[in-house]
Amino acid sequence: MRVSVIGCGHLGIPHAAAMAEIGHEVIGVDLDQAKINRLNAGECPIYEEGLPDLLATHTASGRLRFTTDLAAAAAFADVHFLAVGTPIDADGRSYDTGQVFGAARALAPHLIRPCVIIGKSTVTVGTTRDLATLLARLAPAGTDVEVVWNPEFLREGHAIEDTLRPDRIVVGVPSPHAEDVVREVYAPLLHNQIPLFVTDPATAELIKGAANAYLGMKISFINGVADMCAAAGADVHQLTEAIGLDPRIGRGGLNAGPGYGGGCLPKDVRAFTASAQSLGALDAATLLRAAEQVNESRPTAALALIEQTLGRPVAGARVTVWGASFKAGTDDVRESPALAVAALMHQRGATVTVHDPHAVPTALVRHPELDYAEDLEESVKGAELIVLATEWPQFRDADPKALSALVEQPILVDLRNLLNADTWRTAGWTVRQLGRPAQP
Repeated sequence: MRVSVIGCGHLGIPHAAAMAEIGHEVIGVDLDQAKINRLNAGECPIYEEGLPDLLATHTASGRLRFTTDLAAAAAFADVHFLAVGTPIDADGRSYDTGQVFGAARALAPHLIRPCVIIGKSTVTVGTTRDLATLLARLAPAGTDVEVVWNPEFLREGHAIEDTLRPDRIVVGVPSPHAEDVVREVYAPLLHNQIPLFVTDPATAELIKGAANAYLGMKISFINGVADMCAAAGADVHQLTEAIGLDPRIGRGGLNAGPGYGGGCLPKDVRAFTASAQSLGALDAATLLRAAEQVNESRPTAALALIEQTLGRPVAGARVTVWGASFKAGTDDVRESPALAVAALMHQRGATVTVHDPHAVPTALVRHPELDYAEDLEESVKGAELIVLATEWPQFRDADPKALSALVEQPILVDLRNLLNADTWRTAGWTVRQLGRPAQP
């Protein structure tokens, strides 16, 4: 099939490359000409594992190309994926769907034949309905333009894997014809026994928000329990392993840390909370808001552990933070817990140097007040304390003996419980881990 992907960011680029990988001819559309030029040259403007190779392969073959011309996309494709951003609105609680409706308005005059618009962005309930009404009014093809909502469930750092081998595909469809088109688009995946969950558009819109809200609550729950473990002298890691064996609970996503971040989870929990409030589901709104409050407290909780380990306030201390991206496998620093902790220590008077294997350039844009190091060894020179805040394998595999000669004090706070603490302690380090008892 010929498909377009409108919006070339953390969602659109991996989706376009994956659609080419499963055999479609794909045109990606974005307003940023410089980005388009890089993409057409096979260069990847974001870091996402596996993406550069797919991008280079399919731009070279001609199966995948990029443009700023919506008219060309409309003439080329009969299926159009909307993958534009839906940031949190000015109210701080709901989605700003301006880019979704803006893209639809710009595309509409060029839709002169029947086609299917497939929304990928995370949106407020009712967006599919409103978008279909708008396109029926503005597009020459009128009601022959159908709108499907097909929310993404990508984990950044695993976007290609999650697109090509998802655990499920959810689609909210307005008609049997639209469902047939979706089945044709995803036929190579369905052939591999990927389940397709077909529902109405409103339910599809809510499924994405409910999934991320539940994950946010799960993370906040175990972080709240980590606080209890710290107060009791208990071990959150052992606790997590034990309760995760219960199939009703499950181990996935049940990891104590500095909180959830990124471009999706925080805004999805906020927006789902707002939806619960507006729908009158007040008990649900209260529960969801509590999960938000736990997450919002994580930088302060991390600072308390850091200062306890250091033995004094961080004012005047030289601290190295390992990690800038909100999670490993991506250079995305939106609402990064690692940077939130780094910025808080800077505000309290510490000199903070941040190192990340891939996210230093993006972090520098958002937090120019911090110092940065491109090299791991260089980042720790003269440090009084290292804080491990993002679970990159490069940090897990670092050599504690070699690093101990570079630091002023071999002290490390592991906010991700990533390290083998005994190995580091044997090398002479003082190591504290989140929600775990202090060891000599």
